[in-house]
Amino acid sequence: MDQQEKKIVLKDRVLKIVPLPALIGIVLGAIGGYIYYTEVGCATGTCPLTSNPYGSIVYGALIGYLFGDMFRKKKQAEERVKEKE
Repeated sequence: MDQQEKKIVLKDRVLKIVPLPALIGIVLGAIGGYIYYTEVGCATGTCPLTSNPYGSIVYGALIGYLFGDMFRKKKQAEERVKEKE
């Protein structure tokens, strides 16, 4: 198996676990979380989400995943249910 085939197999595995719209949402949400941390942040350091860049990034990625997952096609959701059975 050459390098190109390995990349294709890895891409298929990743997209089976996380659909493309959700993956895009995770990336954009993480970027948005970091931007929120740098622009708004928390001056006193007592805010649990915005006082730490990691918390803001994780929270943004979570919100991005939830938003991106809304756009998943129904067919993909039905395939996941069938796989679990």
